[in-house]
Amino acid sequence: MTQIDNRYRIVTCRDDREKVLQEQKRIGAEWPEFMLHDPVALNLYACYEKLPDFQFILIDPESSETVAIANSIPLFWPDKVDKLPQEGWDWALLRGLDDVAAGRKPNYLCALQIVVFGDNRGKGISTHAVHTMRAIALERGYKGLIAPVRPNRKSECPHVSIDEYICWKDKEGLPDDPWLRVHVRVGAKIIKPCHRAMRITGSVSEWEAWTKMKFPKSGEYEVPGALVPVQIDVRADQGLYIEPNVWVLHNL
Repeated sequence: MTQIDNRYRIVTCRDDREKVLQEQKRIGAEWPEFMLHDPVALNLYACYEKLPDFQFILIDPESSETVAIANSIPLFWPDKVDKLPQEGWDWALLRGLDDVAAGRKPNYLCALQIVVFGDNRGKGISTHAVHTMRAIALERGYKGLIAPVRPNRKSECPHVSIDEYICWKDKEGLPDDPWLRVHVRVGAKIIKPCHRAMRITGSVSEWEAWTKMKFPKSGEYEVPGALVPVQIDVRADQGLYIEPNVWVLHNL
Protein backbone atom coordinates (compact mmCIF):
# COMPACT_ATOMS: atom_id res chain seq x y z
CA MET A 1 0.00 0.00 0.00
CA THR A 2 1.28 3.44 -0.94
CA GLN A 3 0.18 6.83 0.39
CA ILE A 4 -0.71 9.41 -2.26
CA ASP A 5 -0.89 13.12 -1.35
CA ASN A 6 -1.38 12.08 2.30
CA ARG A 7 -5.04 11.42 1.49
CA TYR A 8 -5.75 8.04 -0.12
CA ARG A 9 -4.02 4.71 0.01
CA ILE A 10 -3.43 2.93 -3.26
CA VAL A 11 -3.89 -0.84 -3.27
CA THR A 12 -3.16 -2.68 -6.50
CA CYS A 13 -4.43 -6.10 -7.46
CA ARG A 14 -0.93 -7.40 -6.90
CA ASP A 15 -0.93 -5.96 -3.37
CA ASP A 16 -4.26 -7.53 -2.37
CA ARG A 17 -6.00 -9.44 -5.14
CA GLU A 18 -8.93 -10.57 -3.00
CA LYS A 19 -9.70 -7.04 -1.80
CA VAL A 20 -9.57 -5.47 -5.26
CA LEU A 21 -11.72 -8.21 -6.80
CA GLN A 22 -14.22 -7.79 -3.99
CA GLU A 23 -14.52 -4.08 -4.75
CA GLN A 24 -14.74 -4.79 -8.47
CA LYS A 25 -18.13 -6.41 -7.85
CA ARG A 26 -19.51 -3.00 -6.86
CA ILE A 27 -18.89 -1.47 -10.28
CA GLY A 28 -22.16 -2.63 -11.80
CA ALA A 29 -24.24 -0.51 -9.44
CA GLU A 30 -22.50 2.65 -10.68
CA TRP A 31 -23.29 2.21 -14.40
CA PRO A 32 -26.54 2.21 -16.41
CA GLU A 33 -27.57 -1.41 -16.86
CA PHE A 34 -27.09 -1.44 -20.63
CA MET A 35 -23.43 -0.46 -20.20
CA LEU A 36 -22.79 -3.83 -18.57
CA HIS A 37 -23.62 -5.67 -21.80
CA ASP A 38 -20.74 -4.71 -24.05
CA PRO A 39 -19.30 -8.14 -24.95
CA VAL A 40 -15.77 -6.71 -25.19
CA ALA A 41 -15.97 -5.53 -21.59
CA LEU A 42 -16.01 -9.14 -20.38
CA ASN A 43 -12.30 -9.19 -21.19
CA LEU A 44 -11.68 -6.66 -18.42
CA TYR A 45 -11.54 -9.51 -15.91
CA ALA A 46 -8.40 -10.80 -17.60
CA CYS A 47 -6.63 -7.58 -16.63
CA TYR A 48 -6.85 -8.47 -12.95
CA GLU A 49 -5.00 -11.71 -13.63
CA LYS A 50 -2.55 -10.68 -16.35
CA LEU A 51 -1.91 -7.05 -15.43
CA PRO A 52 -2.41 -6.75 -11.66
CA ASP A 53 -0.11 -3.74 -11.24
CA PHE A 54 -2.43 -1.57 -13.33
CA GLN A 55 -5.71 -2.28 -11.48
CA PHE A 56 -6.09 -0.50 -8.16
CA ILE A 57 -8.45 0.88 -5.55
CA LEU A 58 -8.32 4.07 -3.50
CA ILE A 59 -8.93 3.75 0.24
CA ASP A 60 -9.72 6.58 2.63
CA PRO A 61 -7.28 5.91 5.50
CA GLU A 62 -9.54 7.62 8.04
CA SER A 63 -12.62 5.51 7.40
CA SER A 64 -10.89 2.51 5.72
CA GLU A 65 -13.59 2.84 3.05
CA THR A 66 -12.84 2.06 -0.58
CA VAL A 67 -13.86 5.20 -2.43
CA ALA A 68 -12.91 4.31 -6.00
CA ILE A 69 -11.57 1.63 -8.32
CA ALA A 70 -9.51 2.19 -11.46
CA ASN A 71 -8.48 0.04 -14.41
CA SER A 72 -5.80 0.69 -17.00
CA ILE A 73 -3.89 -1.31 -19.57
CA PRO A 74 -0.44 -0.90 -21.15
CA LEU A 75 -0.35 -1.15 -24.92
CA PHE A 76 1.87 -0.51 -27.92
CA TRP A 77 0.89 2.25 -30.34
CA PRO A 78 3.37 2.79 -33.19
CA ASP A 79 1.80 5.87 -34.75
CA LYS A 80 0.95 9.45 -33.78
CA VAL A 81 -1.79 9.80 -31.18
CA ASP A 82 -4.02 11.68 -33.61
CA LYS A 83 -4.20 8.40 -35.53
CA LEU A 84 -5.70 6.48 -32.61
CA PRO A 85 -8.67 4.43 -33.83
CA GLN A 86 -12.35 5.32 -33.77
CA GLU A 87 -13.12 2.14 -31.80
CA GLY A 88 -11.67 3.68 -28.63
CA TRP A 89 -12.44 1.75 -25.45
CA ASP A 90 -13.21 -1.60 -27.06
CA TRP A 91 -10.08 -1.38 -29.18
CA ALA A 92 -7.82 -0.38 -26.27
CA LEU A 93 -8.85 -3.32 -24.09
CA LEU A 94 -8.44 -5.90 -26.86
CA ARG A 95 -5.21 -4.33 -28.14
CA GLY A 96 -3.62 -4.31 -24.70
CA LEU A 97 -4.45 -7.95 -24.03
CA ASP A 98 -3.24 -8.90 -27.50
CA ASP A 99 0.05 -7.10 -26.82
CA VAL A 100 0.47 -9.08 -23.59
CA ALA A 101 -0.13 -12.36 -25.42
CA ALA A 102 2.29 -11.41 -28.21
CA GLY A 103 4.95 -10.16 -25.82
CA ARG A 104 5.05 -6.69 -27.37
CA LYS A 105 6.69 -4.00 -25.25
CA PRO A 106 4.15 -1.26 -24.44
CA ASN A 107 4.85 2.42 -24.88
CA TYR A 108 1.60 3.91 -23.56
CA LEU A 109 -0.66 3.30 -20.60
CA CYS A 110 -4.35 3.52 -21.46
CA ALA A 111 -6.94 4.40 -18.83
CA LEU A 112 -10.00 2.15 -19.10
CA GLN A 113 -12.19 3.38 -16.28
CA ILE A 114 -12.26 5.21 -12.98
CA VAL A 115 -15.33 4.50 -10.89
CA VAL A 116 -15.95 6.64 -7.81
CA PHE A 117 -18.37 4.88 -5.51
CA GLY A 118 -21.67 6.40 -4.38
CA ASP A 119 -21.55 9.51 -2.20
CA ASN A 120 -17.82 9.96 -2.75
CA ARG A 121 -18.39 11.70 -6.08
CA GLY A 122 -17.61 15.39 -6.27
CA LYS A 123 -14.69 15.24 -3.83
CA GLY A 124 -11.83 15.28 -6.33
CA ILE A 125 -11.18 11.56 -5.96
CA SER A 126 -11.07 11.01 -9.70
CA THR A 127 -8.17 13.46 -9.92
CA HIS A 128 -6.19 11.33 -7.45
CA ALA A 129 -6.86 8.27 -9.60
CA VAL A 130 -5.65 10.04 -12.75
CA HIS A 131 -2.50 11.20 -10.92
CA THR A 132 -1.88 7.59 -9.87
CA MET A 133 -2.18 6.34 -13.45
CA ARG A 134 0.22 9.05 -14.60
CA ALA A 135 2.69 8.01 -11.91
CA ILE A 136 2.43 4.34 -12.92
CA ALA A 137 3.09 5.21 -16.57
CA LEU A 138 5.97 7.55 -15.70
CA GLU A 139 7.61 4.96 -13.45
CA ARG A 140 7.67 2.49 -16.34
CA GLY A 141 9.05 4.95 -18.84
CA TYR A 142 5.98 5.07 -21.08
CA LYS A 143 5.57 7.94 -23.54
CA GLY A 144 2.24 8.94 -22.11
CA LEU A 145 -1.13 8.11 -20.61
CA ILE A 146 -3.97 7.97 -23.10
CA ALA A 147 -7.66 7.57 -22.36
CA PRO A 148 -10.89 7.12 -24.33
CA VAL A 149 -12.82 9.34 -21.93
CA ARG A 150 -16.55 8.84 -21.47
CA PRO A 151 -17.88 12.42 -21.16
CA ASN A 152 -20.58 11.72 -18.60
CA ARG A 153 -22.67 14.87 -19.02
CA LYS A 154 -23.08 14.17 -22.73
CA SER A 155 -26.08 12.03 -21.75
CA GLU A 156 -27.98 15.28 -21.07
CA CYS A 157 -27.78 16.20 -24.77
CA PRO A 158 -27.76 12.92 -26.74
CA HIS A 159 -28.61 14.59 -30.06
CA VAL A 160 -25.62 16.95 -29.97
CA SER A 161 -22.66 15.57 -31.91
CA ILE A 162 -19.62 14.59 -29.86
CA ASP A 163 -17.54 16.82 -32.15
CA GLU A 164 -19.58 19.87 -31.10
CA TYR A 165 -19.85 18.78 -27.47
CA ILE A 166 -16.10 18.68 -26.84
CA CYS A 167 -15.84 22.32 -27.93
CA TRP A 168 -18.11 23.54 -25.13
CA LYS A 169 -16.19 25.49 -22.47
CA ASP A 170 -16.93 26.75 -18.98
CA LYS A 171 -16.22 30.27 -17.67
CA GLU A 172 -12.57 29.35 -17.07
CA GLY A 173 -12.10 28.16 -20.64
CA LEU A 174 -11.93 24.54 -19.54
CA PRO A 175 -14.08 21.74 -21.00
CA ASP A 176 -17.67 22.04 -19.89
CA ASP A 177 -17.86 18.29 -19.34
CA PRO A 178 -16.72 17.30 -15.83
CA TRP A 179 -14.73 14.22 -16.85
CA LEU A 180 -12.91 15.98 -19.65
CA ARG A 181 -12.23 18.85 -17.25
CA VAL A 182 -10.62 16.48 -14.73
CA HIS A 183 -8.12 15.32 -17.34
CA VAL A 184 -7.37 18.77 -18.76
CA ARG A 185 -6.82 20.25 -15.31
CA VAL A 186 -4.00 17.81 -14.64
CA GLY A 187 -2.34 18.47 -17.96
CA ALA A 188 -4.09 16.34 -20.58
CA LYS A 189 -4.76 17.43 -24.14
CA ILE A 190 -7.95 16.56 -25.98
CA ILE A 191 -6.95 14.75 -29.17
CA LYS A 192 -10.20 13.89 -30.96
CA PRO A 193 -13.47 12.01 -30.59
CA CYS A 194 -13.56 8.25 -31.05
CA HIS A 195 -17.02 7.79 -32.49
CA ARG A 196 -17.28 4.01 -32.08
CA ALA A 197 -15.73 3.50 -28.66
CA MET A 198 -18.23 0.89 -27.51
CA ARG A 199 -20.85 -1.17 -29.34
CA ILE A 200 -23.77 -2.73 -27.48
CA THR A 201 -26.50 -4.77 -29.14
CA GLY A 202 -29.47 -6.67 -27.80
CA SER A 203 -32.98 -7.75 -28.66
CA VAL A 204 -35.81 -5.28 -28.17
CA SER A 205 -36.95 -7.16 -25.07
CA GLU A 206 -33.42 -7.04 -23.66
CA TRP A 207 -33.23 -3.30 -24.16
CA GLU A 208 -36.64 -2.91 -22.53
CA ALA A 209 -35.40 -4.90 -19.53
CA TRP A 210 -32.11 -2.97 -19.31
CA THR A 211 -33.76 0.46 -19.53
CA LYS A 212 -37.19 -0.16 -17.97
CA MET A 213 -38.62 1.47 -21.11
CA LYS A 214 -40.89 0.36 -23.95
CA PHE A 215 -39.89 0.48 -27.62
CA PRO A 216 -43.12 -0.14 -29.58
CA LYS A 217 -41.80 0.95 -32.97
CA SER A 218 -38.53 1.37 -34.84
CA GLY A 219 -36.59 4.59 -34.44
CA GLU A 220 -34.20 6.51 -32.21
CA TYR A 221 -34.81 6.58 -28.47
CA GLU A 222 -33.24 8.67 -25.77
CA VAL A 223 -32.22 6.37 -22.93
CA PRO A 224 -31.15 7.60 -19.48
CA GLY A 225 -27.37 7.44 -19.23
CA ALA A 226 -26.81 6.98 -22.97
CA LEU A 227 -24.58 9.52 -24.71
CA VAL A 228 -26.39 9.14 -28.03
CA PRO A 229 -29.82 7.71 -28.93
CA VAL A 230 -30.32 3.96 -29.11
CA GLN A 231 -31.36 2.68 -32.55
CA ILE A 232 -34.33 0.30 -32.30
CA ASP A 233 -35.30 -1.93 -35.23
CA VAL A 234 -38.48 -3.77 -34.28
CA ARG A 235 -38.60 -5.86 -37.46
CA ALA A 236 -35.02 -7.10 -36.92
CA ASP A 237 -35.67 -7.37 -33.17
CA GLN A 238 -32.52 -5.44 -32.40
CA GLY A 239 -31.40 -2.42 -30.44
CA LEU A 240 -28.02 -0.90 -31.29
CA TYR A 241 -26.03 1.58 -29.23
CA ILE A 242 -22.70 2.89 -30.49
CA GLU A 243 -21.12 5.11 -27.88
CA PRO A 244 -18.71 7.92 -28.71
CA ASN A 245 -15.85 8.77 -26.36
CA VAL A 246 -12.99 11.27 -26.52
CA TRP A 247 -9.30 10.47 -26.85
CA VAL A 248 -7.10 12.48 -24.49
CA LEU A 249 -3.34 12.41 -24.02
CA HIS A 250 -1.22 13.03 -20.93
CA ASN A 251 2.32 13.61 -22.14
CA LEU A 252 4.89 12.39 -19.60
